[in-house]
Amino acid sequence: MWRAAWLYWRPDVSIVPLLIAGIAGAYQVLSIAAAVRHLLTRKPPPPESLPPISILKPIRGLDPSFGTAIRSHASQDYPQFEILFGVRSLDDAAVPEIRRLIADFPAVPIRLLACTTSTPNAKAGVMMELAAAARHPVLLVNDSDIRVPQGYLHGVWADLNVPRTGLVTCLYSAEATNLPGHWEALGICTDFAPSILVARVVGVREFGMGSTLCFRREHLAQIGGFAAIADYLADDYQLAKRITELGLTAAVSRIPVTTHVGDDTWAGVWRHQVRWARTIRVSKGGGYLGLPVTHAGLWALLLAAMGAWWPAAILWVLRILAGLATGVLVLGNWKLLTWTPVIPLWDPWAFAVWLAGLSGNTVTWRGRSIRLTPDGRIPR
Repeated sequence: MWRAAWLYWRPDVSIVPLLIAGIAGAYQVLSIAAAVRHLLTRKPPPPESLPPISILKPIRGLDPSFGTAIRSHASQDYPQFEILFGVRSLDDAAVPEIRRLIADFPAVPIRLLACTTSTPNAKAGVMMELAAAARHPVLLVNDSDIRVPQGYLHGVWADLNVPRTGLVTCLYSAEATNLPGHWEALGICTDFAPSILVARVVGVREFGMGSTLCFRREHLAQIGGFAAIADYLADDYQLAKRITELGLTAAVSRIPVTTHVGDDTWAGVWRHQVRWARTIRVSKGGGYLGLPVTHAGLWALLLAAMGAWWPAAILWVLRILAGLATGVLVLGNWKLLTWTPVIPLWDPWAFAVWLAGLSGNTVTWRGRSIRLTPDGRIPR
């Protein structure tokens, strides 16, 4: 790409966009390599023993496809596990679906707890009570809308059973039933997920996503329990950060899970994306400033507008290939093929979200406006 860009350069095309585009192109190549590396990573050998696992599910409201998601957990073919649901009120809209699950799976230990612990991050308060009630030495937390495949518990435990591994998380694909949701799902699968794989390649250690957080109870105790992260909005990131600070590693499992994007308006998708952006900014600090160089589609459009067609075309194709490498090959979301031509168009949107996230300290979460401190805490 460098050679093609250089040959096409002419005095009326600024060298700066070409340099940035070159960096963006290199990132896309690295993203493809990271996806291949992830696919070729040897699976851990089957563990000799399968310890009992407690699945902790903090719940607030009835997410789309919630019933299907929780049934995918209860139907796991694993020797011994329990599921604990925590709600703030037994009047929560999700409670009837949880009670139905309990009735449909009488052989699975499933408990519903009304949690009253008050913390700035209400989810952390629920997790504190769920962890205290859990019976088993291995804990697994994931979001209420996560649907998991068969073999999920076997696979996640095999990853955690590797020496010096303190936490396992999972990449996730996204589904939707409306155009704004499909658009956000496109970004999750072809932009966010690849960034996780690239971060692993360049040495970032603290991986933790709400799609799956599996760890040992003893390590949770060593970091001070969920109480230690109860002030932070990004509780998943903070949990992974603290466990890896014990000298342990965080692993990204080869088992992808699935979420359902529920926002049915463009405004809802925008608020969701800006919340993510501002949370990343306050969590990662200076790393946030460099994100625009990964927006290859944006730079390809800029080069095309300047008349540098060949560099623009090469960058456009690389962006598509990088998105498909993770979205289709790693996550197994073959529906993304129908979106192939517009994958690079996500990047101008992502740049606008980045700009919105560059300033401001207020986010909208579950219909609530929250003001964050500079280090990502929710003021008490």
